[in-house]
Amino acid sequence: MTAQRKSDGGSTAPGKHPVSGGPVVQLPTAFGEFIAQAWIDEATGVEHLAVSSPNAPRNGLAPLVRLHSECLTGDVFGSYRCDCGEQLAYALELIREEGGTLLYLRGQEGRGIGLANKIKAYALQEAGFDTVEANEQLGLPVDARCYKAAAQILAEMGLHEIRLLSNNPDKQNRLAQAGVKVVEMVPTEVPSREENVRYLQTKKDRMDHRLTLADPATAGTGTFDHEQD
Repeated sequence: MTAQRKSDGGSTAPGKHPVSGGPVVQLPTAFGEFIAQAWIDEATGVEHLAVSSPNAPRNGLAPLVRLHSECLTGDVFGSYRCDCGEQLAYALELIREEGGTLLYLRGQEGRGIGLANKIKAYALQEAGFDTVEANEQLGLPVDARCYKAAAQILAEMGLHEIRLLSNNPDKQNRLAQAGVKVVEMVPTEVPSREENVRYLQTKKDRMDHRLTLADPATAGTGTFDHEQD
């Protein structure tokens, strides 16, 4: 079993973000057997879920960790406007095989702007704005997410050094600031689609995501944008 702390109390020491963990349970899924633990951000009341492989990481490597921001449209409905659902599936498969944990971070819909605002941003994207411009037009941050609770959950689980499953270097920087050492960035790039290639290009060009995209002129001219990772 990967490092997993059965905590029923909160973490309230100075300098720490207050979180509390519930019981650890078995979670059989289409991707294999996992163990799961719900966590509560005591500062906001938002609930998060840690889904971990029961197997220790291979060859003594640091565990894989994916911080997955909630995306109802992509994760539940399989929207092609983003690559979120496909990244979620890819991460779970890899974590099940190699050992590690996926933190499903609720309250981070649309990079933290919420579901209703995300749909408003979609409307602006359909009018021609990219995902960054749409948020700006709404007077909202390009990325309003906070990873303090995520970092504290990882610390409570004993995951102080990790291999981060992400294309977003900002996540690495934010975790480092919170005391979690990222020893390796493991890409989670999935094949682009006509519907999301423009969004992915925007993340690469304007948000410094580590993506290896084909030329949009040859990959397609997607109509829609989205927002995660």
